[in-house]
Order: sequence, then structure tokens, then C-alpha cells
Amino acid sequence: MNATIYKIVPVLLWQEARRTGAFFGAPVDLADGFIHFSTRDQVVETAARHFEGQDGLLLVAIDASALGDKLIYEPSRGGALFPHLYADLPMEAVLWETPLPLRPDGQHDFPELAP
Repeated sequence: MNATIYKIVPVLLWQEARRTGAFFGAPVDLADGFIHFSTRDQVVETAARHFEGQDGLLLVAIDASALGDKLIYEPSRGGALFPHLYADLPMEAVLWETPLPLRPDGQHDFPELAP
């Protein structure tokens, strides 16, 4: 499906993942049994719904093709297919990461995302 998928993650949690060499998931991921990701078309709404007003976040871009058959697109919000990873995220799959600063209106200021 999508070549690049995205994860919004607190900086401190991501620093731990960098130290250990893998991302094991945020608390919501651990509770659900998979790591939640969003596609380019979903990530802004994900930020608004689940991270509004939160500072200290990163936007991490992931090469979906590097995740193999452990990445499954499943229906979620409004029936849209969201990428879920049923494994730990290896750092080798990370394309880039960037801060996700807050605008004065409490929404996040996203970088330009490639189609």
C-alpha cells in the first residue's frame, strides 16, 4: 500500500528506542498489542484526535516495505485502513524523524509530506 507510514511519538520514548535499537511501542500500542501508524493522509487527523496540545513530540517516517508481513492494514477510524505493526519497530526501517512543534492554536505544525 503506502511506501512511507508515520508514527507520532514522545521525544523521551523515542530516545529510549534509539538507545536500545528498536521501538517497542507507546503505552497505547502495548495495550493494543500492535504499534499504531498512520498514512500520509491520516497522520494530521491522528495528531488532532490523539495528541492535541501535546508538546515534545516527533514525527517519524517509516519505510513500510522494510516491515514485511508483520505490517497489516486494518480497518479503524471510519473504516479507513490503518497500518498496524505486530512486531517491534527496527531502527533500520526509519527514514527520518523531525520535531512536531505546536502552533498557537494547539495543533501541530507538520512538515511537507511527500505523496
